[in-house]
Amino acid sequence: MTVGSDAGPTRSLLVLVGPPGVGKTTVGRMLAEHWSVPFCDTDDVVSQRAGRSVGDLFIMSGESEFRLLERLAVADALATFTGVLALGGGAVADSDTRRLLIGHRVVFLDVGLADAARRVGLNRDRPLLLGNIRGQWVDLMTARRPWYEQVATATVRTDGLTPQQVTAKVLAALDEAAAPASPAGDPR
Repeated sequence: MTVGSDAGPTRSLLVLVGPPGVGKTTVGRMLAEHWSVPFCDTDDVVSQRAGRSVGDLFIMSGESEFRLLERLAVADALATFTGVLALGGGAVADSDTRRLLIGHRVVFLDVGLADAARRVGLNRDRPLLLGNIRGQWVDLMTARRPWYEQVATATVRTDGLTPQQVTAKVLAALDEAAAPASPAGDPR
């Protein structure tokens, strides 16, 4: 089963997961445009519901409050949203969220440290990456990689690629994941 065609996705959701700076929002928007479906970033949903930025939420209310709002936003989106959904980098840390992702097409956008550091830079809107950005990013990926891999139905490396190239790789990975297995000896 292919995720998309000219008529749009055959499944209501494609979910993108991955670390900060990997390009979930940019690639998600491009995929949504490709399929002519809406795009949603759960960080934006949390910000809208709380009436302040993710960074301000972390500072004013703490990470636990943000994670609660994030868990609710993800659960709502998975239940009702019919388009391409990008989850915040830490959403997969929640076991309930990981359970909710079962049965959905989930693409893990993976990136190495060098590209991530270049993309994230000194972005103040990423509250968990303040201070030693490289060290924080490595720690986050060490903790989160098993969860990203657990929920993913496909993984796409983004190192050195443009958003357009990543989008093409996501489409190819989804087609490959949907292709029927070839019988032994069939060179397909």
